[in-house]
Amino acid sequence: MVSEASTGTSASSRLGENQAAGALRTIRRGLALSPEIKDGLALTLVIALVATAGRVIVPIAVQQTVDRGLNAPGGADLAYVRWMCLVAGIGILVTVAAAYHMNRRLFRATEAGLATLRIKGFRHVHDLSVLTQNTERRGALVARVTTDVDTISQFLQFGGIFLLVNIGQLMIATVIMSIYSWQLTLLVWATFLPFFIALRWFQRWLSRAFMAVRQRVGVMLGAISESVVGAQAVRAYAIEARTQQRIDDAVEQHRRAAVRAQRLAAATFSTGEVVAGLANAAVVVVGVYLGIAGDVTLGQLLAFIFLVTLFVAPVQVGTEVLSEAQNAIAGWRRVLEVLDTPADVADPGDAGVVLPQGPVDVRFENVSYAYPDGPVVLDEVNVDIPARTRVAVVGETGSGKTTFAKLLTRLMDPKTGRVLLDGVDLREVRFDSLRRRMVMVPQEGFLFDDTLAANLRFGRPEATDDDIRRALDELGLSDWVESLPDGLDSPVGQRGESLSAGERQLVALARAYLADPDLLVLDEATSAVDPATEVRLARALEGVSRGRTSVTIAHRLSTAEAADEVFVFDSGRLVERGPHAKLVDAGGVYSKLHAAWITQSR
Repeated sequence: MVSEASTGTSASSRLGENQAAGALRTIRRGLALSPEIKDGLALTLVIALVATAGRVIVPIAVQQTVDRGLNAPGGADLAYVRWMCLVAGIGILVTVAAAYHMNRRLFRATEAGLATLRIKGFRHVHDLSVLTQNTERRGALVARVTTDVDTISQFLQFGGIFLLVNIGQLMIATVIMSIYSWQLTLLVWATFLPFFIALRWFQRWLSRAFMAVRQRVGVMLGAISESVVGAQAVRAYAIEARTQQRIDDAVEQHRRAAVRAQRLAAATFSTGEVVAGLANAAVVVVGVYLGIAGDVTLGQLLAFIFLVTLFVAPVQVGTEVLSEAQNAIAGWRRVLEVLDTPADVADPGDAGVVLPQGPVDVRFENVSYAYPDGPVVLDEVNVDIPARTRVAVVGETGSGKTTFAKLLTRLMDPKTGRVLLDGVDLREVRFDSLRRRMVMVPQEGFLFDDTLAANLRFGRPEATDDDIRRALDELGLSDWVESLPDGLDSPVGQRGESLSAGERQLVALARAYLADPDLLVLDEATSAVDPATEVRLARALEGVSRGRTSVTIAHRLSTAEAADEVFVFDSGRLVERGPHAKLVDAGGVYSKLHAAWITQSR
């Protein structure tokens, strides 16, 4: 039994040490990622030391006023009392001024550092592949670089530096108290020592509790954002009650986690309050006895009571800071988890290749891809697309055609093999060069909450209004734009919801045309457009693709009929390729798809 108890105690001790070491590692890494936080920190700490030291002036002035002013031999020395009041007043002013400058410097440094952390977090999220992003809810990802960083900000600005200041205040108060009465100083420390030891266990419990809170925040924001984005689907299927229940459950789980964490924090703070009360009571009682015995003067006892307050305040603040620290460390860990996620689609940056403008050819060399823990969705694809060729990619759902497009546009990287642009592996091409040469128009055009003109300029920021109007004329879209209430200045709303699905797709196509890419990838970009507009766009797209390499993921085989070559995918393999007419006559997979399409179109 003794051996088991000893082993259990040792394991608990190791756990506490590991958690403390992990917290310190988290803080060190967080500060390394936000170097601005440490800029000028030495001077800030010096100012903090001045602010801290200034707080002991009042207790000393009280002691001197009572013992050498009011109780001076021969009667009260009012001149000395006035002098001490002046010294105390000056000390208070210096303390206030130092505290102000300390806070100003601290807020400026921490906000700059945390802005850097947010920027790094958001940029890294964009570096993650589409697959990696899809493994976590968007709201949870946003929470990691917004609300989680806010917890760090609150701790650094209202906790971290104050923790250092209060430790300094506690040590200074201890020194001055020991000068007045070593007996009362030992009494105060003996009262608080068990509480200091118990803080190790409080820290462990708080760490787990606040980590759960941060996780629940991410789940809650994910559920809420999902219901907002999918509001139309919620109403269309009359699942408001079920959706509300999901949100209510997420909110309730967060509430429970937060209440549990705050309950632990309140228990820690309340314990500190009880210990502080016991310390004050013990000092008064024992101090009176020491005063009767002549070991302390009245002024020293009054000063000591003031100093105990200065001693107790850091302990009380420390218990609150402990809660904030655990919340901040939990937030820091979640941000670091994002930054530690491998950027499997990473920009080679300055070391990458810059491709010259001009017609581009594409080559897939032994390319295979499989999702984690899933079957192979693209298997040993070897294909060349000569420059200026218009290719249509067809196949049944799940055949691998969308994966083909994602690998071509480097939204994902192949597990094996290479995708080459003008003979250069896409993984070696700088993102800015790749995005200038290649544009993908997805099946659902995403628009930002801005004007129509601003959304069109996302494809070419330097484009003038004349450039935009010229592009719209060439696409035959000028009449449509002029019919909008404010023309090019018309707001499109969040996600473009002020426009219809077809109109959003028109904007996406015009944006791609304005970007003037060398390689155009279309995921059946006309699928959401009405027949009349589709005819108009078909003519415009003929002009857009002329002289360029284009790859279209064709859901309608009418698109394939106009292509120079058709790639036919089946079960992840490229099973046929060639002109439309030749493939129809071949009697293979494409011929069957075409026959089924003709039947459905009648």
